[in-house]
Amino acid sequence: MRIIQATLEHLDLLTPLFVKYREFYGSLPYPDSSRAFLEKRLRRKESVIYLALADDDDKKLMGFCQLYPSFSSLSLKRVWILNDIYVAEDARRQLVADNLMRTAKKMAKETNAVRMRVSTSSDNQIAQKTYESIGFKEDTEFKNYVLPISDEL
Repeated sequence: MRIIQATLEHLDLLTPLFVKYREFYGSLPYPDSSRAFLEKRLRRKESVIYLALADDDDKKLMGFCQLYPSFSSLSLKRVWILNDIYVAEDARRQLVADNLMRTAKKMAKETNAVRMRVSTSSDNQIAQKTYESIGFKEDTEFKNYVLPISDEL
């Protein structure tokens, strides 16, 4: 497998797997909106997306990960948020996620980031073991909260 950084030319290849990722987490597919979302992130350079391609087929997408930049005021450095990672069903158990995350980790080092962050559901044991296997540690110091933003004032 080869890991490459996605460009606008990869949108048609990436969008169907991104839609499956959204469906996996219970979102409606919205393929056109999903493609527009990805295109906007890439055009504006608001995210970094890595693609895992089969060695023998440039059109076979095995998986992807998407990272968003953030910053740490305390360390005065960049933080990368590993926001999305998904492996096609027929490519699972082939270390696709590991290779994607190792590439992301290398990029984080090259950009002098202080850390990478990732979240997963508390019952996703497979993801947790995968994250821990490449060096992620569970954050036991901080508790995270979410504030949904609605149209109500």
